[in-house]
Amino acid sequence: MHDDVPAAVLRTLHGPGRPPGKLLLTGWFSFRDGEATAGDVLAQRHMSAALAGAGIAHDTAWSPGFRPGALSLETADPGAYDTLLFVCGPVYGPQVAGLHARFRSCTRLAAGVSVVDPADPAATGFHTIVARDGTAAPARRDLAADAPLGPLPPVVAVVLSSGQGEYGARRRHAQVNDAITGWLRGKDCARVPAETRLAVDDWRLCATAEQFLALVARCDLVVTTRLHGLVLGLRAGTPVIAVDPVAGGAKVTAQARAADWPALVAADALTFPELDHWWAWTLSEGGRTAAARHSTR
Repeated sequence: MHDDVPAAVLRTLHGPGRPPGKLLLTGWFSFRDGEATAGDVLAQRHMSAALAGAGIAHDTAWSPGFRPGALSLETADPGAYDTLLFVCGPVYGPQVAGLHARFRSCTRLAAGVSVVDPADPAATGFHTIVARDGTAAPARRDLAADAPLGPLPPVVAVVLSSGQGEYGARRRHAQVNDAITGWLRGKDCARVPAETRLAVDDWRLCATAEQFLALVARCDLVVTTRLHGLVLGLRAGTPVIAVDPVAGGAKVTAQARAADWPALVAADALTFPELDHWWAWTLSEGGRTAAARHSTR
C-alpha cells in the first residue's frame, strides 16, 4: 500500500543528500491565467500544513487575480528557494512547463497531480512526481479530501429582481442589486443565485414551486428584492433579509408588514451597516426562531 501523498513528499524532501532549504509551494492557483478551485486551495492547505508540521520552511505563490498583494510567481525570487512543489491539477501545458524554465535551479516536485501525458514537457520537467492518477501506480487519495477545514459558513440564497418596469421613476433595482451583491462579496458565505421564475426547458431553473421551496429550505438565509423571495423563504422557515427596490416602498414592504417580519430594508436606506445588522439577527437563534414560526413545513 502506498504512503499518502504528503507522507511520500516528506520522505522525498528528507531523503539523503537533501540539505534543509526553503520550498515554494505552487499549483494552478499560482498562475495569473490559471484558476483557483476549492480543490486546489484545499490541496495547498493540506500540503502546507504537512510541510509546517515537518519543520520545512516554505512560501506559497498565489495568482494576483485571486489574492492581490500576496507573493506571486512573478514576485518570487527563484534564487531564494531550493525546491519547488506543485500540487493538484494536471501537470500539462505551457504554464506548468514554464515553471521548469523559471525555477531551473530548484529541485522540482509534483504531488497529488494527474499525469495526462507522461511525455509532455510539463510532466518530464519534474524530478519527482507523486501522482494521484495517470501512472502505473495505484491511484492515491486526493489532497483535498483530508485537508484541514474551518467552520462551514452559512448558505445564502440570493433572489434578485431586475425588472418591474411598472414602477417607473421609483425603480432603484440596479442600484439596490449592485449594493447587495457588493456587500455579499465581502461576506463569508456560500452564495446561491436563485430565481422564482419557473421553467421546464432550462435546467438551471426550478420547474415547480416545490423545487424552489426545497432549495430555500436548505439554505440558512435568503437575501431578496422579490416579494416571493420573502414570502416563500419564510414559508420554508428560512430567515430572510428583504430589500424593497422601489423608492418609497411597494409590495415587498407591504408583505413584510403583513407577515410582521422585521428584517426589511428600504431602497433609500440601504447601507452596509444596515445589512450587517440584519445579517447578524437573521443568522442568530432569534432570527431562526422567528422564521420557523412562519414555516408551513
